Amino acid sequence: MGLALQGVRYAYPDGRVALDGVDLEVATGERVAVLGPNGAGKTTLVLHLNGVLAPQTGRVLVDGLDTTAKSDVREVRRRVGIVFQDPDDQLFCPTVRQDVGFGPANLGLGADEVEARVLEALDAVGMAGAADRAPHHLSLGERRRVAVATVLAMRPTTLVLDEPSANLDPAARGELAAVLRGLPELTLVVVTHDLPYALELCPRSVVLDAGRVVDDGATVDVLADPERLAAHRLALPPGLRLA
Repeated sequence: MGLALQGVRYAYPDGRVALDGVDLEVATGERVAVLGPNGAGKTTLVLHLNGVLAPQTGRVLVDGLDTTAKSDVREVRRRVGIVFQDPDDQLFCPTVRQDVGFGPANLGLGADEVEARVLEALDAVGMAGAADRAPHHLSLGERRRVAVATVLAMRPTTLVLDEPSANLDPAARGELAAVLRGLPELTLVVVTHDLPYALELCPRSVVLDAGRVVDDGATVDVLADPERLAAHRLALPPGLRLA
């Protein structure tokens, strides 16, 4: 069933409205980029997708489960895995194996099942040989892939990534893109300022500005209009133009 935001409004205690009547549907298996300038409400939207924040007006549904229902929150958070921009926010154990196994262990799974999930997740992100390494000894690109593995080990239905290509060199950027392309069974939501990355990974893009959805369509069409991008403080890299 995927994700559905219905009339979602959220304001912070200082009165700043971060989401202002957002309606958005993402079908199961769809790959959608969420674009927008700083302060558009992108991170606030992400935190609504697995119930970290609750809408003050409207509803957020994950595969039909209401993110504000106490009986559903645990399952919602299993189904929607968020990979934050800074992998050090998610990696805190002495070894990669312990980090990736932390979530499954907290589900009450047995040691054999936890280990199977760890190896499966690390293999999916090309980090199978790093299980016994210390996360802080890995490169940024490797840590970001391990952060993805910590989420995959929970076997989510939706993977949400916040600025996944930020500060990566070209090789690491390409390695992560290859990992994400290799996860066809998951719904993918990519929040990014990197418009070429959005084009590479997501057939559909949604533009958020001032807490509202201001554009929604095929990524190639959304990015092909420089004036429309500029109106929302977005721009393709110099020299890259789409017909």
